[in-house]
Amino acid sequence: MRGLMQSTQLTINYVFDRAEKYHPDKTIVTATGTGKQTVTYGQWADRTRRLGTVLDDLGISDQGRVATFAWNTARHLELYFAAPCSGRVLHTLNIRLFPEQLTYIVNHAEDEVIFIDTSIYPLIEPLLKTFETVKHLVFMNDGKGAVPDSVDGFEVHEYESLLAEATPKTWPTGIDENLAASMCYTSGTTGNPKGVVYSHRSTYLHTMGAMMVDSLGVRESDIILPVVPMFHANAWGLAHAAVASGASMVMPGPDLSGPAVANLIVDEKVTVAAGVPTIWMAVLPELKGRDTSSLRAIPCGGSAVPKALSEAYREQLGLPILQAWGMTETSPIAAVCRLSAADEKLSVEEQAELRTTVGQIAFGVEMRVVEPGTVDQLPWDGESSGELQVAGSWIAADYFNDPRSRESFTPDGWLRTGDVAVVDSRGRIRLVDRTKDLIKSGGEWISSVDVENELMSHPKIAEAAVIAVAHPKWSERPLACVVVKPGETLTKDEVLEHLKPRLAKWQLPDDVIFIDEVPKTSVGKFSKKTLRERYADFQLPDA
Repeated sequence: MRGLMQSTQLTINYVFDRAEKYHPDKTIVTATGTGKQTVTYGQWADRTRRLGTVLDDLGISDQGRVATFAWNTARHLELYFAAPCSGRVLHTLNIRLFPEQLTYIVNHAEDEVIFIDTSIYPLIEPLLKTFETVKHLVFMNDGKGAVPDSVDGFEVHEYESLLAEATPKTWPTGIDENLAASMCYTSGTTGNPKGVVYSHRSTYLHTMGAMMVDSLGVRESDIILPVVPMFHANAWGLAHAAVASGASMVMPGPDLSGPAVANLIVDEKVTVAAGVPTIWMAVLPELKGRDTSSLRAIPCGGSAVPKALSEAYREQLGLPILQAWGMTETSPIAAVCRLSAADEKLSVEEQAELRTTVGQIAFGVEMRVVEPGTVDQLPWDGESSGELQVAGSWIAADYFNDPRSRESFTPDGWLRTGDVAVVDSRGRIRLVDRTKDLIKSGGEWISSVDVENELMSHPKIAEAAVIAVAHPKWSERPLACVVVKPGETLTKDEVLEHLKPRLAKWQLPDDVIFIDEVPKTSVGKFSKKTLRERYADFQLPDA
């Protein structure tokens, strides 16, 4: 017996139409170099429809790739919807990638047009001659830099002029929910970046997931500040979820400094502010003594959230950081660390320890932790560690035109995340490390994340990363790379004394070096690969 329910296509067009119909008076504020600009959803919807006509007039093909090289702005949000709603594919370009990687992804994706904020045009200008399929450059004047009169080999346009001359477009009907809506390339820490292609259906379902109360709980009453870049895994789904729910948005533009972000939180009465740990390290001191009562959630991901950082927010703001976990390949929300009703009865210290996990897997996603190279699931005992694998309706099944897919997916179709994890009896996931960041010392595994968390609990340490360094006896030993807070002094012995009561003796770093800054990847994560290369020949004491 079959169910007798209607079957409708799950497309981004529905998300757009709902905001246009039901929330035309809600606002999108963009911070620019010359002040704040505000548009209503009604105005934004009209501009987005005009942008759909612009794509037609430029001759962008059906399913043609529409690239963006831009900050988080209302204009970027127009592109987020105009491309897929008109039957094209949005391709957000990571403005922090290495030049050769940008060339690779533009050509690999076969982008036909690039929309560029004028302030960052100098970053991409030297690469234009390497782009093989791009025909149009559309410049968005953001108050810094100028729109060039011409660029050899390309048709040059100015964004606002195109919109002013266009009429609002009626979206095509009957878009297949399984067609591509957008694509995003991984940050490419090893080899060329890999293309992840999101469908209308996967984006629709992920949007619903982000709106669930036990996930990010995005709702109409929210004022959302996505500090996480819109080129980083769909801004963690917040751009789509805000539009779907009718939440107001605050776009930070180019200034992501601690003072700038703190001012937006306070001045715009932000309720949800999302970004990576390095952002929140810089923002915390700027919020001291200010009214942050509007905040209800501070989602944080991209890398493990140090317990000391989360607790510092709880102590100062009364609101701990909400740790979430995901990847470009998982759209990205795959787990969120919400404390259960039973957890809320635990002591402050016990709750703080639970917040160092990434919580339970999100509704709509499945997970398993297995012995590497097998499908043998490990017990949920909080101790057995293995490779975390996930599956679900918003999880990638393949990479775009890339032979490396076989390395990242199991024979039965699960995504191999590259994370090492343990699961407790309640299904809470604790990420032990990345497989490539584990330290194998004398046959025992050392979690660099565990050591980093303990380092970060030192009141004088601003940042810390732990890497493996070759050792003649133990194969590998940990090296701690530490950044001291401004105005503070710290010695190696003081660091090790801080760690001794917190770690087993064999887990202690063999040495501590002090650096000015932990290098970051293009999406703000600690780049341990860079540190490993920098200290490849480092000689440990008595090694």
